[in-house]
Amino acid sequence: MNGTPVFLLRACGAGLAFGMLAAALPGMAQETPRPARGLTELSDAELGAMRGRYTVGVDQVAWFGVTMVSRWVTQAGQLQARVHMGVDVRDPRQPQVTFQPHVSITAADAPLPPASSGQRTVDAAGLANVNGMVQSVQVAGDGNVAANQADVRVRRLAAGEAPPAGGVQALSAQQSVDGMQATATLDGQAARVLLQIDGQGAVQQWIGTSGMGQSIQLAADGQAASNWMELDVARQPLPGRSIVGQNVAQAIALSRGLPAGY
Repeated sequence: MNGTPVFLLRACGAGLAFGMLAAALPGMAQETPRPARGLTELSDAELGAMRGRYTVGVDQVAWFGVTMVSRWVTQAGQLQARVHMGVDVRDPRQPQVTFQPHVSITAADAPLPPASSGQRTVDAAGLANVNGMVQSVQVAGDGNVAANQADVRVRRLAAGEAPPAGGVQALSAQQSVDGMQATATLDGQAARVLLQIDGQGAVQQWIGTSGMGQSIQLAADGQAASNWMELDVARQPLPGRSIVGQNVAQAIALSRGLPAGY
């Protein structure tokens, strides 16, 4: 095994990114990051049985980024919301935040499809009780197309390469046209893109302290909706002295419990 799984879990854990966001952005709602779910502390005996079988990698996470794009095409036009967010953690004491929201609505001359009747309903309330990674598609209509896609990319920064530069353009962007709304927001708990059409459902993506998710709800005919998310984790080698110090510390830790004179 190598050190990649540890860094991947730490970087992709939304609590890490949004804990830094809450501390870095003035005026943002403060929230204590939730402890990682699904992880169990190992006893000394269990760690002793693993001695020599695992080596921590020599890289550190330098940058964590997420891109979310949602599209919804209807007879009345097209809605799109896009967000690019990044957290530069090369200096954990002063994380640099990038957030770039964008929304657009292109309305056609055709009127909105008739509102769904009482027999056409979708309910995603249960998703609020789910943590971790969520993907959901709920369709109550004919001739619809829906797709959720999420990708994770882990890469190493080349020598002299810096993480993507940017800045916080705005904490939210919103547009509304004839019953259609497109929103992209960032707060202390989550970054979210949301598309809504009155009486027709919603298309959304989010990443926050409780995890990340993609949800599509369609309650009309002839709709085409998609969610696309990419997580980008960039690592950089630790300085030479840090590597030596890490190796020494690891050797000391592995020798704990060995008989004298071993």
